[in-house]
Amino acid sequence: MNNKYPLLICFMTVLFTSCSRVYSPALYHQDIVYQPKPTSFDAQKQATYISAGLNTYTNSSFNDAVVSGQLNLSQGYVFDNFNVAYGAFGALGDYQNGSSDTKSASYFKDKFFGAVGGRASVNAFVHSDRMDFRFIGIEAAFSHEFGDYLSYRQMLQRIGGFYVDPRTDLFSIGLTTEVIFHNRDNTDFQHGIRGFLGTTIGHNNLNDTYYKDETATTRMLRSIFPKASYFINYKQFFGTIEAGSAVFLRVGYKF
Repeated sequence: MNNKYPLLICFMTVLFTSCSRVYSPALYHQDIVYQPKPTSFDAQKQATYISAGLNTYTNSSFNDAVVSGQLNLSQGYVFDNFNVAYGAFGALGDYQNGSSDTKSASYFKDKFFGAVGGRASVNAFVHSDRMDFRFIGIEAAFSHEFGDYLSYRQMLQRIGGFYVDPRTDLFSIGLTTEVIFHNRDNTDFQHGIRGFLGTTIGHNNLNDTYYKDETATTRMLRSIFPKASYFINYKQFFGTIEAGSAVFLRVGYKF
């Protein structure tokens, strides 16, 4: 009989911990996206890319849903054995509260958010047959959030007693590796597969509250996020599918 009480306490602890609400920036770990660049087998050695996409994901505690649309504009270049790209983006979205406790003073159904920012990317590559192997690259993104969801997080931070990351600005950086190749006898039809591993730099208030009992190693590992991307290009049109903690679909045009 005595063994039941520790088990009951453990169960209640897990239950209440899983129900804790954590409010992170809307684009936390969502600011890095695939940046297209010309290849060594393209006749055009620089190009402008414009694209629009839809991103869906859950928040960092997996109890709320976030949906956003994004517009991207970037410039890409290919040189001897390296690529460069830079660009700007804007996002508008809806943060949807997954809580069923509608009587809570902090409850809301959904809140609007927006963000603007810039991205940069550079990589080295070697060419072989129909393929560019972009064996190492660096990706970075800066974003500035605005809207009702940001105001709500900042209000909770002032009140106290909530698990909140009130940051307005995010800066993420990481390493990439990619293989991009064209169909046999058709350089206009291209496919790329890219992997990304990076982190968001800066102090996260949640490390002082929600994650305060974690070790430094656990915090470091939790802050690292991966992302896999598939890129397809046919003549002037391209598309991407990206997966990590989210699913991001995008279509675009280059000129």
